[in-house]
Amino acid sequence: MSPFKGSAELTPEWKHFDLSIVDGMATLTFARPDKLNALTFEVYADLRDVLVELPQHEDVRVLVIQGTGRGFCSGGDVHEIIGELVKMDGAGHLEFTRMTCEVIQRMRELPVPIIASINGIAAGAGSVLALASDFRIMAKSASFAFLFTKVGLSGGDMGSAYLLPRIIGAGRAMEYLMLGDKIDADTALAIGLANRVVDDEELESTTGELAARLATGPTQAYANTKRLLTRELDMNLAGSLELEAMTQAHLMSGQDFNEFLAAFSEKRPPKWTGR
Repeated sequence: MSPFKGSAELTPEWKHFDLSIVDGMATLTFARPDKLNALTFEVYADLRDVLVELPQHEDVRVLVIQGTGRGFCSGGDVHEIIGELVKMDGAGHLEFTRMTCEVIQRMRELPVPIIASINGIAAGAGSVLALASDFRIMAKSASFAFLFTKVGLSGGDMGSAYLLPRIIGAGRAMEYLMLGDKIDADTALAIGLANRVVDDEELESTTGELAARLATGPTQAYANTKRLLTRELDMNLAGSLELEAMTQAHLMSGQDFNEFLAAFSEKRPPKWTGR
């Protein structure tokens, strides 16, 4: 997290989703259960902006994204987004699509782990928000659906054609992005799209346990692991090895690395400071 602060105050309240920060864990909750947490222009804009602000919160060490009601997120609202997009010209369309892609880029660049806690459907843009997270925990009743071709658009939307093949392979990604078929939780686990699948009533506690583990762990180690995994997707081996060597050398000068040795010598758990 950045120690540098400007003159602008952090946003005290987000109007288009709920955000709470407790014990190092930030929880972002979509709050339109009557619409299966469908996204609006305003939700997208708030997502774009909150992902810029979160690194300025010194107490945030992990982000959980979840839905309320029967679904995680059903994608773009048919009336409030699709209905309005057909009225726009090409310039308006590009402004919107660039905003949605900016959300995904900022998720991947956020220096804390992101957990998608998926209850019910994660469809369309909702499926990509989960895809762009670092961990995906699914309730047994949950499912994915990359629905873009079913509304006449490319299956590659918001980075899905980049991210999905790297998680489940090009062949399966072609099938799911092209056809838009539902992916149930067991299938998602089998193909590597889900990290864990749990009984519905265990979703909250399982998510909380992982979030607490990440929040109390070595923050800089996690941040740099995420950074390396993201950047090395497009690097050759020589470049990757040099970047990893420089990263490890930097972390070896940190307090957490020295704390591990002290804790090991004293036969106690490490007290990580994220420094």
